[in-house]
Amino acid sequence: MQFFDGGVCFPKGFTAHGVLAGIKKGRTKEDVALIVSEKQCNASGVFTKNLVQAEPVKLSRKHLERRRSYAVIANSGNANACTGAQGEQNALLMASCTAQALQKKGMTGVCTGDVLVCSTGVIGQQLAVEKIEAKIDELVAGLSKEGNVKARQAIMTTDTVHKECAVQTVIGGKDVRLGTMAKGSGMIHINMGTMLGFITTDCAITPDMLDEALRESVEGTYNCVSVDGDSSTNDTLLILANGMAENPVISKKDDNYYLFLDALNVLNTRMARSIAGDGEGASHLIECTVTGAKDVQSARNLAKSVISSSLVKAAFFGRDANWGRILCALGYSGEFFTPGKTSVSFKSEAGSIVVFDHGTPVNFDEVKAKEILGAKEIQITAAMEDGSASGTAWGCDLTYDYVKINGDYRT
Repeated sequence: MQFFDGGVCFPKGFTAHGVLAGIKKGRTKEDVALIVSEKQCNASGVFTKNLVQAEPVKLSRKHLERRRSYAVIANSGNANACTGAQGEQNALLMASCTAQALQKKGMTGVCTGDVLVCSTGVIGQQLAVEKIEAKIDELVAGLSKEGNVKARQAIMTTDTVHKECAVQTVIGGKDVRLGTMAKGSGMIHINMGTMLGFITTDCAITPDMLDEALRESVEGTYNCVSVDGDSSTNDTLLILANGMAENPVISKKDDNYYLFLDALNVLNTRMARSIAGDGEGASHLIECTVTGAKDVQSARNLAKSVISSSLVKAAFFGRDANWGRILCALGYSGEFFTPGKTSVSFKSEAGSIVVFDHGTPVNFDEVKAKEILGAKEIQITAAMEDGSASGTAWGCDLTYDYVKINGDYRT
């Protein structure tokens, strides 16, 4: 499937913008983003499973009970988490001032409940929401089809690169577009959906089917990513569908639904890989695929266990083909497999090598293995003979820089 520029602005009817409000001292680039649809959207979202949840997570959950939305506002530099009643009011104020600004622009149908709110940054400090209020009119005035560039910058924290993409498919003879942007580099573990992610589409699809597609896609994409084992208080993935493609409305799991799901999976897989590859301090993207598992969920869990292992991550940083750590991680995954019928191999642009074959160590070329593990992207394959299912997960290596970045993150 072909990728397009434009991110969240690629689908019909969506615009975006980003401004610098100065939420975190010393920041010189945009830190508040806004995404708006000219038509009211069907909307859905998935959120962190952490019991400690940020105020914007709570508010967006509440607003999504209506399953409708016009806009998403997001800030970086402050998580607005563990901030009590004042934090609750600050999140609500972000939504209400956005709605008011859109009303002044002529979108009279927008109410506070139509605005979803996201925040990312330091936990436990009150958000200077007055700085966002002061910039809200400028934020709305700057909305454009090119606004994805500043919006994608505004959500970044320790990210080293922006993360966005867009795709197009044909449903019922109509071109249907999907666009996304996401942020994520640290505090990332496979326990919900994503870090902060925003998906826009002009597909005509019912709220039930939109929610079903999002949750189905997340299981094999975002929920198969781990950078450091920490699940954030703010993890949120939102999807808005305004129907402006004018395709036949998707209201059941028919061929059109699966065309939409396929496009959504392509989009989310691209983002999952981007997040894993941009893990804090990372020098390698690690992809682990398990084949021959008893079922898909088992395959995914086995792969997740490998890429979540700190010892596996450290070995890949050192370019050490320590396959024993991979077998160990598979073994404590909680999933059944037969070690004696399992093989492990490594692959990258530098070549491929088998290091463990049907339960038996292989006398492999250590120099060649180190060369393979020196590439930016590395693939691990754990081939089993317990079934016909496969699953993939994505992670990164564990480096000295990860400790440096997180040693003084708050200050």
